[in-house]
Amino acid sequence: MLKLYIGNKNYSSWSMRPWVLLKQAGIPFEEVKIRFDSFDAGSEFKKKASSINPAVKVPVLDDDGLVVWDTLAIAEYLAERFPEKHLWPQNVQARAHARSVCAEMHSGFAALRSACTMNIEADLSDAGRLIWRDKPAVRADVMRLISMWRELLAEHKGLMLFGEFSIADAFFAPVCMRLKSYALPVPADITAYIERLCTLPGVKAWIDDALAEKDFVEFEEPYRLKP
Repeated sequence: MLKLYIGNKNYSSWSMRPWVLLKQAGIPFEEVKIRFDSFDAGSEFKKKASSINPAVKVPVLDDDGLVVWDTLAIAEYLAERFPEKHLWPQNVQARAHARSVCAEMHSGFAALRSACTMNIEADLSDAGRLIWRDKPAVRADVMRLISMWRELLAEHKGLMLFGEFSIADAFFAPVCMRLKSYALPVPADITAYIERLCTLPGVKAWIDDALAEKDFVEFEEPYRLKP
């Protein structure tokens, strides 16, 4: 069986992507969590991660000894391993577009990712108001998301970005968590997409687990005092 190594569900946006993809696609896998304690060289997280992955990061997919790391590589491997699941759109043009927006997410939106670290459990709306007021680069990232998502939803006329659930929706799921936690202002049609995504069984399962985790990691909580 596939084995997926992940970090804390409340915080680990990169881990969320392949986990949601596997879960929503109905691909059986074993979850192995490596708790975040610190990212320092001597931390327990780094010690455990170094034993499974030369990049010393999560997520990592282990398929009977074949180790695949980095979310894009994992997604591509799963699409090849399970072609019947149609994880990418079947149309060649749509598939190229989906790969492009996933790559943009993978390498871009640095301001949003830096200012609004993922924290599913917390209400960070107060911090979100200040971030929105003071960080034009975050506003620019959100405007790009709105433009991208509107174009895709209109073009493919479905509930998800490419009509049916795909790797693209899994890639943007952590962004939806950020927009919700920080209450960043988005129009009603984008809010509706976020809510549809959050009700998917695979996404809801991750959210439920994150809310049940109750594991306060101080260095992941720049905007909150310890409860």
